[in-house]
Amino acid sequence: MKLIVQIPCLNEEDTLPATVQDIPRQIEGIDQVEILVIDDGSTDRTSAVARELGVDHVVRFPRNRGLGHAFKAGFDTCLKLGADIIVNTDGDNQYFGGDIALLVKPILEGRADLVIGDRQTAAIGHFSPVKRFLQNAGSRVISRMAGIQVPDVASGFRAYSRQAALSLSTFTNFDHTAEHVVKAGQDRLAVVCLPIRTNPKARESRLFSNIGEFVFKSGLISLRTYARYQALRIFALFGTLAFAGGLLLGLRFLCYFFLTDQGFTHIQSLILAAILLLAGFQMFLTGIVADLIATNRSMLEDTLARVKKLEFDHQDQQ
Repeated sequence: MKLIVQIPCLNEEDTLPATVQDIPRQIEGIDQVEILVIDDGSTDRTSAVARELGVDHVVRFPRNRGLGHAFKAGFDTCLKLGADIIVNTDGDNQYFGGDIALLVKPILEGRADLVIGDRQTAAIGHFSPVKRFLQNAGSRVISRMAGIQVPDVASGFRAYSRQAALSLSTFTNFDHTAEHVVKAGQDRLAVVCLPIRTNPKARESRLFSNIGEFVFKSGLISLRTYARYQALRIFALFGTLAFAGGLLLGLRFLCYFFLTDQGFTHIQSLILAAILLLAGFQMFLTGIVADLIATNRSMLEDTLARVKKLEFDHQDQQ
């Protein structure tokens, strides 16, 4: 059983040593523990420091491409190297590396495909009340989209089984956390959330300038991911609302037209009713087309996962 801990980094020469030193090299049930650093175009000595620390593998981008690209490159590299379990942690030493053994245990026991560390944000001292509220509200909304309960959606301290790593694609260059929660829930993967420890804050986040930006971008990513699975439901809902509004306005016009002598004074209602009826019908048709596209995309993703499995399993045998 091989575990690879991947660390996406951007200018982490100061915090990377503490992060690497916290990672246990021996874990019960794991035969081999390796460390992979993905240097996302750092302008400091991040790659050099990683090699000096003795990490097993370093992948470096010549320019910054974003966390999503770094995460995806890390997954592909880990799978090529034959990882059975992949743990993702941050290079700023936010998470306590000693809890990696806790994260991988449900996967080793066959109880989980994805394990998410819960930072218990309500107890983190440097989180402002606004940030706690937004983190909690965002986690609730995204949990509803996913159909599973995840108390800390934004946590990047996670363990993935090999099968989960093959099936969970990353399409954003921002942050993968919300996207993977929605996709894991919709794909009916076994997800376990466990309380973890965090280290004192070392620096401000480089991923976003404020919590509002993070919530907004994560919300858009989650909605886009949810729409891949529930396109027909979304368009049918809005189409039904528009159609119902048009129907009510149409009935109102007919009442005025046949029961009073004021029918010709409500032509605007008739025009608006026609527009809403057509819009509702169009939304429903769009939903059908979007659902067919989503079904096709799901088949392509399944094919991609199978191709990756064949490719990486063949490399392992060589």
